[in-house]
Amino acid sequence: MPITLREVAERAGVSRSAVSRTFTEGASVSPKTRQKVEAAASELGYRPNALASSLTTGRTKLIGLISNNFHNPLFLEVFDLFTRSLQDIGLRPLLVNLSDDDDPDSSLQMLRQYSVDGVIVASSTLPPEFSKAFRQAHIPVVHSFGRFASAPDVDVVGIDNIECGRMAARTLLARGYKKIGFLGGPREATSTIDRRAGFLQVMARRNGITLTESFAEAYSFAAGKAEMARLLDEGPMAEAYFCGDDVLSIGALAALHRAGRTVPGDVGLIGLNDMQMAGWDTIDLTTIRQPIDDIIRSSIELVVAMLEDPSRAPEARLFSCEIVERGTLRPLP
Repeated sequence: MPITLREVAERAGVSRSAVSRTFTEGASVSPKTRQKVEAAASELGYRPNALASSLTTGRTKLIGLISNNFHNPLFLEVFDLFTRSLQDIGLRPLLVNLSDDDDPDSSLQMLRQYSVDGVIVASSTLPPEFSKAFRQAHIPVVHSFGRFASAPDVDVVGIDNIECGRMAARTLLARGYKKIGFLGGPREATSTIDRRAGFLQVMARRNGITLTESFAEAYSFAAGKAEMARLLDEGPMAEAYFCGDDVLSIGALAALHRAGRTVPGDVGLIGLNDMQMAGWDTIDLTTIRQPIDDIIRSSIELVVAMLEDPSRAPEARLFSCEIVERGTLRPLP
């Protein structure tokens, strides 16, 4: 049977409320009492009940970590970093899969049932309405990998997707490609919209360039492979493609190899994210690195700041990206 608070109180010779205060963050208890309680708890092997503590403090220390990108291997890395980082500071992640949910109200109701202290929306494809719904319900929320705004409705941490599109365009042009393709993720995703916009901005200033556009159904390996297979069937092919992210690029790479095309000999590819798989020898993808560690650390900082001061104004934090040169583009002339 688990050791109870009453047994600790009896062993320490103090009241049950003194034991409760000892294990309640910020509660007042004398050093002498704390020492006696902690010694008794250690002797008995007592561990505070987190759920019982939440009834006293009004805080569950649960942070809802929600996404709809569970089919994208990048988010296995993201969830690993988020969960470990939250646990390191005494918060508990509640992982929520919204892949089949497009209703902010239903997700809000579910998270309220668990009495989460805050929410991190870890997605570039969930609409901003999700994050706004949490804030309007007075639940602290951060949209990680979200769309930048100079006057955000909620805290946002991410990258400048428009500039990433420009970086990809400049990289392809510098290598002398003339027939260039944009292979984006879902059309309605803000990340797709912004990456395409930046890409087209640079291309529009260059003469003699043939540009094609296509869109995958999801940011997934299967969707990238299917869209590249369609392009191969319908032709003509571009000389190089900027794919909306790494997992689309890897799917496209698989379709090209299956069709007997060489990369970068026949077709060049550049992705975005620099997920771990991108650096594998069999993939060796040239890509744009997104500083995932910085985004996650900053997102958690903002959640903690909101827990301490719920009235603080939302802010947007934007991180720079960089090109990672590997082997899926022809070398610079």
